[in-house]
Amino acid sequence: MPETAPAPVPTAILVVGEALIDIVHAADGTVDEHPGGSPANVALTLARLGQDAHLLTWFGEDAYGSVLRRWLRSSGVNLVPQSTSAAKTSVAVARLDATGAAEYEFDLEWRLPREPALPPAVAVHTGSIAAVVPPGGDDVLELLQRAHATATISYDPNIRPSLMGRHLTVAPKVEAIMMASDVVKVSDEDLAWLYPHRRPEVSGALWHKRSGVPVVMTRGKDGAIAWTRAGTVEVAGVDVTVVDTVGAGDSFMGALLHGLAQAGLLGAARREALRNIDEPTMRGILEQSARVAAITVSRAGANPPRLNELGV
Repeated sequence: MPETAPAPVPTAILVVGEALIDIVHAADGTVDEHPGGSPANVALTLARLGQDAHLLTWFGEDAYGSVLRRWLRSSGVNLVPQSTSAAKTSVAVARLDATGAAEYEFDLEWRLPREPALPPAVAVHTGSIAAVVPPGGDDVLELLQRAHATATISYDPNIRPSLMGRHLTVAPKVEAIMMASDVVKVSDEDLAWLYPHRRPEVSGALWHKRSGVPVVMTRGKDGAIAWTRAGTVEVAGVDVTVVDTVGAGDSFMGALLHGLAQAGLLGAARREALRNIDEPTMRGILEQSARVAAITVSRAGANPPRLNELGV
């Protein structure tokens, strides 16, 4: 009887969430339009860093949708086919202050396509609007729960208060996804909004204690901190001239997943190894992620670097 060839090991990283157009109003009065959306930015970063990135999203077959298609294709992101069934493509209006920091307003519809044709994935990532806002948010959690048997689950809350509601109602939803994840990245601003009664560092440490998984908190120009079983790891920020902060956290998230892939820590079979990630490995991944985010904020829009820009 002929031997059966072993099944191929999945390499795809599936990202689930919104892709939209950022309409950016700069402090000097100029207005630019850039393709974006937090999960889409993560997928773009992954693809530019050489990963097999797939995006399950929801936008329209309109002019803005064509912009998104070209943007994703040009960086090698694989778009799940049913992702373009929306009536129209969503937009986010970002207003920048003098420091380049952004505040957002949204015209958005988010839902998951019915019975999407998903690739076998070593990791599934979600975050921001897609993980919380109905009607798609509940479907995303169910997808993560199904994927948990075979894939690493990662999550970045990337809070958008103007869409998500009050922190008292949002926090339980965020915590449910956090507890279903294998690695979490969150900003200090997100934690301050979710838990205004305590310092973000305390909240990040509590998330790690409750979940037992690595929790990474970004701190803008002040770098990042991770809580792991091996201990607390801190890295400094990278000194750079900021053009705007659009996509900074998303590019950090993409680089974090890239680093975990390079370290062989993705996939359900590596779940315990990921929980036991050692300090040198975590530090190296955080430092590279901070470099990726620094390059992103040094230029306009969500424009993360390619692997050759990192000099590795």
